[in-house]
Amino acid sequence: MIRALLLLLAIFAIADPASAHEVRPAYLEITETDPGTFAVTWKQPLLDGRRLKLDPVFPEGCEPARERSEIAGGTLVRRWDVTCDLSTGTLSIAGLDRTLTDAFVRLNRLQGDDLSAVLRPGSLALDLSTPTGAPVLAYFRIGVEHILFGYDHLLFVLGLILLVRPRQLLSTVTAFTLAHSITLAAAALGGMRLPGPPVEITIALSIALLGAEAIYRTRGRDTLSQRKPWLIAFGFGLVHGFGFAGALAEIGLPKGAEVTALLLFNLGVEAGQVAFVAVVLALVFLATRLVRLPHGPARVLAAYAIGITGFYWVIERIAGIFT
Repeated sequence: MIRALLLLLAIFAIADPASAHEVRPAYLEITETDPGTFAVTWKQPLLDGRRLKLDPVFPEGCEPARERSEIAGGTLVRRWDVTCDLSTGTLSIAGLDRTLTDAFVRLNRLQGDDLSAVLRPGSLALDLSTPTGAPVLAYFRIGVEHILFGYDHLLFVLGLILLVRPRQLLSTVTAFTLAHSITLAAAALGGMRLPGPPVEITIALSIALLGAEAIYRTRGRDTLSQRKPWLIAFGFGLVHGFGFAGALAEIGLPKGAEVTALLLFNLGVEAGQVAFVAVVLALVFLATRLVRLPHGPARVLAAYAIGITGFYWVIERIAGIFT
């Protein structure tokens, strides 16, 4: 089992967490404030601190005015106003076909005939004269992508697999799932929010703690996380749920379909998590038959690798507050 975990840790070590930001969706909200006048909000993920070359393209005659921008939590937020006719024509995102990013588009009209859609490399334009339904099914895909490219969440799950005994794995992962589902729903539907930086730092601390606990296990020390791993998983799962909620807050939930979209996003997260655990267990099965490594040193090395990675992320995220 530990041999397979070492392979996965090597993958985490060479992966660039910043590259995961490119698959986060962009978000374009257009709200009609007066007849023919619209307030535009455009949110797009930054890649390694740089702006992706993505720009909304409005129908001819729509000129931006009073444009302002800010950077918030790895996202570039631009706002401006346009005065034009958005009842016909098409709306597109220039440069979308050269990225991995999807773009959620929401047009809120005074008369109530709102439009919403997901633009992606294979579907680049929205026909403004054609009614659309809320793209709730896209939230399942966003949930899957968020967990599979959320290296910190995956490393926490990997640490649980390393720490717990096989018979405890199901209850431990279930506790983690239940906890982050509770806080995700509370944040998305009930307005319970925590600031992003402390949440991200605590998530990194949870990984460092699991690494330390795994080291204690190799030394034969009895700890709470070994006696009741489900309790540790549940406690930190509550914090991880706020991390998921932060990602969801960047694109929002479609009006009139909030519960359905949230459920699909959460199911996507769980599907991605189950797929990850299945891959780990499959690698464990293969590694025990193909590779021969001393069990004790391999477990110690894996524990230190998880702990050091978590501690590095703690330092990196604290430093990010002051830069």
